[in-house]
Amino acid sequence: MKAMFEQLIASLNISPISNDAFHRLTSILRQQTDDSIASFISQVFESLLFLEKWAWQKLSQESDQTYHREMLHALGSFNKQIVFIDDHVNHDDKYRLLVPDTLDSINLIFEQFNNNQNSCIALASIWFDNLSYFIQEYPQLGRSPVITHINQYFGQRLLMSESYESYLSELRQSQLSPSIFSAKQLLYIKTCSFSLNVYLHTKPKNFCLTIDEILEKIGSHYLQIMEIHCYNISTWSKELLACITHLTGLIDSCCSTNKKEEELNQILFPTEQILFNLIEVLIRVVSYEPFYKEINNQRSEDASMLVNITLHFIMNILLTQNISWYFQSTTNLSDALLLTVKNKSIPYQFFFYIYSILGEILSEEKLKELKFTDDMGNSYFTILEQAWQQPSKTYKHLTVSVLLRAFLTLSKNEFIPQKTADSNKLCLLMEMCDDYPIVYDIIWALSFNKDIEKQLRSNAPFMSKLTQLAKQSENEQTRKTIGGILWNLDVNHENRPITDKHKTKEFDIMISYSHKEKVLCKQIYEELIKAGYRVWIDFDQMHGNVMDAMTQAIEQSNTVIMCMSEQYRKSNYCRAEAQYAFQRERKIVPILLQKQYKPDGWLLFIIGQLLYVDFNKYELPHAMELLTKELKATETNDENALHVSPKENAQTSHMKTTLSVTYPINILQWTEKQVQDWLVEHDLVQMSRLLKNYDGRSLIYLHRYMKHGQPQQILNLLQEDSIRRTDQSLSLVELSHFHSLIHQRKLIFQSSVPKRTTRKEKCKDNNAS
Repeated sequence: MKAMFEQLIASLNISPISNDAFHRLTSILRQQTDDSIASFISQVFESLLFLEKWAWQKLSQESDQTYHREMLHALGSFNKQIVFIDDHVNHDDKYRLLVPDTLDSINLIFEQFNNNQNSCIALASIWFDNLSYFIQEYPQLGRSPVITHINQYFGQRLLMSESYESYLSELRQSQLSPSIFSAKQLLYIKTCSFSLNVYLHTKPKNFCLTIDEILEKIGSHYLQIMEIHCYNISTWSKELLACITHLTGLIDSCCSTNKKEEELNQILFPTEQILFNLIEVLIRVVSYEPFYKEINNQRSEDASMLVNITLHFIMNILLTQNISWYFQSTTNLSDALLLTVKNKSIPYQFFFYIYSILGEILSEEKLKELKFTDDMGNSYFTILEQAWQQPSKTYKHLTVSVLLRAFLTLSKNEFIPQKTADSNKLCLLMEMCDDYPIVYDIIWALSFNKDIEKQLRSNAPFMSKLTQLAKQSENEQTRKTIGGILWNLDVNHENRPITDKHKTKEFDIMISYSHKEKVLCKQIYEELIKAGYRVWIDFDQMHGNVMDAMTQAIEQSNTVIMCMSEQYRKSNYCRAEAQYAFQRERKIVPILLQKQYKPDGWLLFIIGQLLYVDFNKYELPHAMELLTKELKATETNDENALHVSPKENAQTSHMKTTLSVTYPINILQWTEKQVQDWLVEHDLVQMSRLLKNYDGRSLIYLHRYMKHGQPQQILNLLQEDSIRRTDQSLSLVELSHFHSLIHQRKLIFQSSVPKRTTRKEKCKDNNAS
């Protein structure tokens, strides 16, 4: 075959070339399989290189020869195979075969686009699509002069043209005639969009268009096209599928590249409802089961590409738009993805996207119930390790940067820190710190876990590095983040004695909030100041030692208002503040700033059964009135807006003041039977099973441990004990309820005991008399 192929290639210099030579070349190219193609390339590389250069020249020429066109089609399919041969042909050889070494042939092809020669356009589109597949696989080669030249032309001459907009308008019709999918239409909508999508992922410098210009050109058209056609996916032609796939890819690429959320929202999602409509459309796409039957390892298939792009798009929306609540409350996305994840044949990157999305939209308790958290953790670390080991820092189109960004969000779920500790993957993250500063944020999130804390402390070289960077890093944000890690590892602040609650503080209130909610929190602050409260709040994101400033603020405040939202739960700063306030026994008053957000994880553990003022439900004046009542209640009773059982439609919390006569007022006097009766009476069924043989003194010891220990460590220990002893996972809601009820009983007991008069107070009374 080698000799015959080289002889046929030599005949290309003879004019005219016989149809038989074209036929035999076509036959040889079509015979190559995934198993044979690498060996074939190595044997005839120079001849094949000549054929590729010859083909680029001929693509600009209209030909009526059937055998000529068939051979070029066969070579196009062969080139597509070359792109996806993993590890058998090095990327430099692929580049030499697939990318022309001069711009002359490219420019000649561009000239033919204006002549509407459909056969030439259709063949050239195959070649340009192959280049896009190639750059998608090897993005580090995407800034070459040829690739840059092609995309500058596609951006300026095709995307921004009236023809492109006209083709988009045609796609906005509910009934599409097959005739609209001409070679030129597919060049503009499929090939051009695909090329620009891939090129933008390479983060080019000095590109002729801005992301805003692209979104303004195609954004509204795309949203309308998707809303029109998402209800009849089963009727899509392969041409419509191709157009929608690559338009979605281009929009997703623009959203991924544009880091300015406000600008993106103004252009693509000017109203919240438009964003919600797009989410519904994307969910319809990923929920369409027939797509998954077509998915295989052929990464070039449009159905597979569309699902992959859509999953990435949804993940990106979740990471940037702060609307997890919408997915949780109004969509069936989790159900669709849970069915999908059972299909073990889907590509690895699909698992990554699905796990990332589920980690965002499901509560920690729900994730644990699903019992695939081990698979989720293993998948992340496998992909991350593979990408880190590659020179391109990419695995299956997933860059280390993208992986770490998603991992940062997932690390806020408690099973990930524990999985990291158990699988000894902390060292992998430590290796990445110098190249990817985001890893320090991840390590801070992980360091709230006691096992991670121990592993960090035991690594003397890394601890020394952290200490040095905390003082000397030129990046202020890095210094702050490392300061947070070191603060978590410092046991001194945990062992400080609790200050006298009745001692005068510098502030009445500290407001703990995420800077995402800065505008509303500033209004709350101003209203509290008007009401006469002394309030501490960080408006300007403190400079210097942030953790020390936070510590002093909590120490000098009587009450901490926790401004709850999804962003608050995800913030390492907010978690550190909340946990320290909890450990220091400050009065905690939670308020809800994000509509339909339900606290979970560590935040639910800290607020317990607290009722909160919902600032989404009421206008600001009324919400502030309710908040002020709550603050006054804590001043009067020292009862802390925490620790109460919620009542339906209640606006503020009120401590129960009546006790069952069945139980002694002093918990220490309770018998084992009284403990069991009390737990069952308050619907704490799981706790009654777990605390079998507990008497009142044991309850008090457990409550003290819960109060002064690390919340997550306590939760993990109780969960393990519950599973071992009752074969059930412990409800976080029930545990929080138990904690608040015990606290309530203790307060009532304390109020029933006459206050002792100190010698100092006696002296004052005598002097007064």
